[in-house]
Amino acid sequence: MDNFTLTALGIGFIFLSSTLGAALVYCFKGELSKKTNAAFLGLASGIMLAASIWSLLLPALEQAGNGWGRYAIIPVSVGFLLGAAFLWLFDKMTPDTRKKALLSEEKKAKRLFLAVTLHNIPESLAVGFAFGAAWAIGTQAAFLSALGVAIGIGIQNFPEGAAVSLPMRTALRSKNKAFLYGLASGAVEPVFAVFGCIFAVYLRVLQPWLLAFAAGAMVFVVAQDLLPDSLVEEGEARSSLGAWATAFGFVLMMILDVALS
Repeated sequence: MDNFTLTALGIGFIFLSSTLGAALVYCFKGELSKKTNAAFLGLASGIMLAASIWSLLLPALEQAGNGWGRYAIIPVSVGFLLGAAFLWLFDKMTPDTRKKALLSEEKKAKRLFLAVTLHNIPESLAVGFAFGAAWAIGTQAAFLSALGVAIGIGIQNFPEGAAVSLPMRTALRSKNKAFLYGLASGAVEPVFAVFGCIFAVYLRVLQPWLLAFAAGAMVFVVAQDLLPDSLVEEGEARSSLGAWATAFGFVLMMILDVALS
């Protein structure tokens, strides 16, 4: 298998995996019950929280350490807060058709989509960097190593694609729209992977900032949208279903991130 084919397979796999995850929305018939929706929201929360730590913040700290040394926490902290501020500004600048103080379900869905899309950009750049380095080295072993990076990130993208489409199904009242949002969130991956491959030397210095920025956006969405909506009432008591789903999603994504890193 030639080097171009290996590169195309790796970049294509990360997009295909998130698309297949988004397609899980078609596996459920009828309207979702409150408990089922709470479980999906909690699962998405746990997945996104774990991804923000192991896929984004820890790699950001490691990469920033190469240039910032003991002050690596500075670009990571600033990038994280900028990511949260970006989602906050998006909320302020997006008109809400309702007069109530609570956000409309459609706005929440769009913000979730935006956060996961931002998360996919630095990860796809990392795949591009790996293949860019492989092209510079020129050996088959280097390309196989880069393909391994793509496979690892692609496997992680599967639950993340589901984390977008499943909560959106309830918000948008449409399986097709929910799937298209999940598909679109992963569509940035091959584009930025190609950019990363071509401009690996020039973009690598921005990677810690981008990783931390995406983490801040994801945590902001989880805290403001997903976790509160995952809490369903059972009479006068609050169900712990959403909390358990969050814990399960966190552990699932943590295992994937650690095992595939």
